[in-house]
Amino acid sequence: MSKEKNNAVKAVGSMMMITLLGKLLGLAREQFLAWNYSIGPQANAFSTASLIPRIFFDVVFASAISASFIPVFNEYMQKKGKEEAFKLSSNFITMVGMLSTLLTVFGIIFAPQLTAWFADGFDAQTAALCVNLLRILFPATIFTGLAFSFVGILQSMDEFNIPAAMSIISNAIIIIYYFFLNDRFGIYGLTVAFLIGWAMQAFIQIPALLKRGYKYKPFLDFNDKGLKKIIRLMLPVMVSTWIQPINLAINTKFASRLLDGAGVSAIGYANTVYSIIVGVFVLSVANVIFPQLSRMTMDDDKKRFGETVSITMEVMAFLLIPMTVGMMCLSEPIIMLIYQRGEFTQYATGLTSNALFFFSIGMIGFGIQAILSRAFYAEQNGRIPLLSGIISIGVNVALCKALAPRMGIGGLALASAVSSTVSAIVLFIPMQKRNRIISKTLVIQIIKMIISAGIMAVVVIIGKNTIASAFEPSFMTSLVEVGVPTISGIIVYMVLTRILVVPYAKMVFDYGTKFVKGKIKR
Repeated sequence: MSKEKNNAVKAVGSMMMITLLGKLLGLAREQFLAWNYSIGPQANAFSTASLIPRIFFDVVFASAISASFIPVFNEYMQKKGKEEAFKLSSNFITMVGMLSTLLTVFGIIFAPQLTAWFADGFDAQTAALCVNLLRILFPATIFTGLAFSFVGILQSMDEFNIPAAMSIISNAIIIIYYFFLNDRFGIYGLTVAFLIGWAMQAFIQIPALLKRGYKYKPFLDFNDKGLKKIIRLMLPVMVSTWIQPINLAINTKFASRLLDGAGVSAIGYANTVYSIIVGVFVLSVANVIFPQLSRMTMDDDKKRFGETVSITMEVMAFLLIPMTVGMMCLSEPIIMLIYQRGEFTQYATGLTSNALFFFSIGMIGFGIQAILSRAFYAEQNGRIPLLSGIISIGVNVALCKALAPRMGIGGLALASAVSSTVSAIVLFIPMQKRNRIISKTLVIQIIKMIISAGIMAVVVIIGKNTIASAFEPSFMTSLVEVGVPTISGIIVYMVLTRILVVPYAKMVFDYGTKFVKGKIKR
């Protein structure tokens, strides 16, 4: 195992732990929503109202901020120094603040129309509630715009932990609300708590910026060369990053027509679990390598660029192949363990676990898409991700129409998974031609991982079925039904990949041995 490969794995360690904590708190937040509101009308209205501002922000700004701002900011840092880079960022933040404010005003005015478009299956009462909640939540786009801009600055200065930690604070605020205020203020109070949590995502980053000498000076100059370059890069990137939010909007629209609107909540809960599990690994890796790839592009280091993408793909395969198999095998006990109590019944568990099973199929595609899209953005190339996004959206719409009547919310989740995979393939083909990121050796290693994961699946299923048949359904049974097969599966996968000489398995075993012997600081 080369030193560079070791660094590729270790570089994301602390960020993964912070991200994991934030994701766990996000899961706890969703648990409280499920326990208090299940898949009823209030949950459906709130889920849709909280989704719409996020979708609008993602479509207009989110990935475009990171994908276009970070490369240009890095270029200024290297070639013109901090002062000019900070001046550029001030201009950029002012523009984002102005545009996100206009978007907020638009969202508040046209809330009824947006609700009707995103959830045309809601009854009149649920739709009216959704409109009220949406008007409270739309100002979140302003705070999110600031937060993402701050993330771009901090990550460009190699500070990843603070941006990763911002979700910890926002989720903690919402969880505190559930404990102390939910019984008194209900769904409207919860909506305000969400807005406060989103605002804190921006405010928590300010001390870290000040510590690094950052100063914001408000001004707006559209003739600035740096801002023009960002906008020029942002437009194709902005369109190319529509894939995930638009696909999510499509799935929500179709889900609102299923089960009297309950499909919205069920698919939302499943997507939350899926996003948490995949996000800890995929987004942690992607966020760390993107600034590095941007700097390599500035230095015209094509060889190292290709090697970094290849190493990252190998790391992703080693992690995501067994995770995909494991989550498909354990989808029902996972949902039962996380959500089934309070107002959340066995019926809701069945719907949600069905969606989670099919979401899981797209995990590897999501990982490849996340890495390769950032590789193209680092090269300041948004055209290929744009093509990938358009194709993916078309596939998702076609599959939703074809599968929803036959498979319900499972069909919507499968449509999403397939569209992510198609997007990954469209990105992979040109990247492979240019950088040869996949070699014969890597293909052999991936085959070994798949074989190991297949044998692992047999062990996991046998363990799950044995436990389920031996004990009556309960929280402890679900805990054991998830925990024991998961641990057994990890052990089997690691042992098999070690026997088959998969490099990362050897690294994990060597690290574990040193840890046990006390040669690594705990």
